[in-house]
Amino acid sequence: METYNHTYRHHNFSHKDLSDLTFTACTFIRSDFRRANLRDTTFVNCKFIEQGDIEGCHFDVADLRDASFQQCQLAMANFSNANCYGIEFRACDLKGANFSRTNFAHQVSNRMYFCSAFISGCNLSYANMERVCLENVSCLKIAG
Repeated sequence: METYNHTYRHHNFSHKDLSDLTFTACTFIRSDFRRANLRDTTFVNCKFIEQGDIEGCHFDVADLRDASFQQCQLAMANFSNANCYGIEFRACDLKGANFSRTNFAHQVSNRMYFCSAFISGCNLSYANMERVCLENVSCLKIAG
């Protein structure tokens, strides 16, 4: 299912199943995606912050496995403790985003894990990457 050119203000998506959906040219202002299932969800040319805001949308503890963000404005978004294994960020503004303790790994045993993410052409200036493991992740043309 695809949603096109829709604006969500102060919308609560927390704990919702939004997996396998596509959002194109949508705007999410002060929306809450905490603990939402966004697995395999695609966002194309979407805005997640309003000009002048000092805080973006919340994706804390969300399931973002294999989600895709393409040409999105995600400045000041909070991804802390989210599961981002296999996520794609392509040509996104992630300035000041919080990725602290974000999980880009898939644990297969006590000693073995795989990291997966594709980050290309993104602005990660001032992003918080505290306690993030990005071992063997494809990061191409990152500004920051």
